Amino acid sequence: MDKNTFTGLFLILIILVGSTFLMKPNDQELKREKFVQDSIANSKSGKNLAPVAKINKPAQTQTPSLDSAQLKGPFGGAMAGTDQAVTLENEHIKVNISTKGGRVKSVLLKQFKTYDQKPLIMFEGDGNKFGLRFNAAGKSISTNNLYFTPSTTSLSVAKSDSSSLTMRLNYADGKYIDYVYSLKGDSYKVGLTIIAKGLQDVIAGGQQHLVLNWETTLMQKEKDLSAEQERYSTAYFKTVDKDVDHLGTAKDEKKDLGENGKIQWFSFKQHFFSNVLFSKNGFDKGTLTVATSLTPGVVKSFTANMQLPYKQQEQAVYPLEFYFGPNKYQTLKAQGHDLERQVDMGYWPLKYINRFVVLPVFELLDSFNWNYGLIILMLTIALKLVLSPLTYKSYLSMAKMRVLKPEMDEIKAKVGDDNPTLLQQEYLKLYKKAGVNPLGGCIPMLLQLPIVMAFFFFFPNLFELRQQSFLWMDDLSTYDAFIKFGFTIPFLGNHISLMCILMTISTLIYTYFNNQISGATGQMKYIGYISPIIFLGVLNSYPAGLNYYYFLANMLTFAQQFIIRQMVNDEKIHAQIQENKKKPAEKKKTSGFQKRMEDYMRQQQVQGKDALKPSPKKK
Repeated sequence: MDKNTFTGLFLILIILVGSTFLMKPNDQELKREKFVQDSIANSKSGKNLAPVAKINKPAQTQTPSLDSAQLKGPFGGAMAGTDQAVTLENEHIKVNISTKGGRVKSVLLKQFKTYDQKPLIMFEGDGNKFGLRFNAAGKSISTNNLYFTPSTTSLSVAKSDSSSLTMRLNYADGKYIDYVYSLKGDSYKVGLTIIAKGLQDVIAGGQQHLVLNWETTLMQKEKDLSAEQERYSTAYFKTVDKDVDHLGTAKDEKKDLGENGKIQWFSFKQHFFSNVLFSKNGFDKGTLTVATSLTPGVVKSFTANMQLPYKQQEQAVYPLEFYFGPNKYQTLKAQGHDLERQVDMGYWPLKYINRFVVLPVFELLDSFNWNYGLIILMLTIALKLVLSPLTYKSYLSMAKMRVLKPEMDEIKAKVGDDNPTLLQQEYLKLYKKAGVNPLGGCIPMLLQLPIVMAFFFFFPNLFELRQQSFLWMDDLSTYDAFIKFGFTIPFLGNHISLMCILMTISTLIYTYFNNQISGATGQMKYIGYISPIIFLGVLNSYPAGLNYYYFLANMLTFAQQFIIRQMVNDEKIHAQIQENKKKPAEKKKTSGFQKRMEDYMRQQQVQGKDALKPSPKKK
């Protein structure tokens, strides 16, 4: 690689990384809005082991003025009413269900807090909409705008620690829409059964579907709003016969669903929490929309329009189920239907390494109830022990190349830089005589690379690290802002992470010692210093737990190399190389790499000779 090529690559990397950070919105200006209502502040302090259902006192809301024509239209009697909240509650969640629209108005997760220690509300307010859409008597009806009548009922349930609530939208005697909600004691799930009875003559004839509309705006719950918006929050879905898929995280998107079969569930996912809706019978078709907002404290807005099959019959029943809870891998897995696939474990093969290797080891260590800083340390030690044979081979190969360095310099002095093909041929002859594979140090490192990259996805998406402290790091799931600037600096952001600085320093030191071991010179000696500087800007906003792991990995690699260095003697390596040179050529094995390189060099040499031949003169 010549100087111009090296400089060009370096400038391209700087431009790519710099443009990424320059185009980010200024998250310092984004502030969280207060959205916790007084009713939450007055909620019960302790755990309710069995769910309860209660009707709160009606809120004094102004009934909208309606003309007589509106009141006489379809569902006209339900167009006016009083908005009041009905609560379903267990030890995990508190669900407020509004009589307006009969919808889930807000959900409080009792056992969790936001990054600033406020009650963790999944969603609330008028920005949340839920209901059926259909045509009746030539008009478009949205149940979200109509008033339901609440009544607690007794459902046939398997456990005694369950409660239920029916919200009824009356049309006439024997004609109504029921939303039947149910909640069990130890669950993040809320059952919803929609029953449309006696409406076969009300809903427009020929209408084959009812549209289930759900719109919600999700507020900031983690410290790094930009990361929550751009890397972790989007809509997921699963069709009956296909794998889990999702919309993009970094841009707004709308997607049509149902071409590959019925939709089993869809989800409005944030970094560590999800709002999911399952359908037992599946949605026929639908659309999902995700939109990013620069409104202070808002992560994203989600819209789902799903089609429920409808036939002109006396009664139509749609069994649904919500999940309002954490994105903890095992918790999601317990819900079934591959819901745990929402936890981003990386691309192939990284996700399989994380699911079947890293995660089981982490969960085993987690069972000892240690601090998560200690668990990451033990996980890193276990990984280094497993990879130690590869580390030893890599070190040994680099040591051989270092011992050969004086002889390679002599060859270069004789051949010169004018004929690189001949120089490489002479190098290959030396490798063959010495019994050295020049890629012997790279191959073990490449085999380790997928595991190292797997952790890049594992730690940022690990719910267990959320709000867990270690040393000066208050939360291992986000960056540790050791220095706050109060303004945004391109490439770095608005802070400096101390653990990221330590990781970068350790990587630079590792690169220095690695160059000493491998004997790298010239431009190759300095290329290894570029990546740590670039990753300083990239990883500065990544979780402290991830940087802590990379820091530990570097420290343990130093320790491994120190131990290996006591075992590997350069003089013995040199003596072995000289002994290999004395062996007859026919008894030496030629590696596949060396054979391919020799063939390539011969081709290059032949092409070079052909190029020097004078072209035939034209007559």
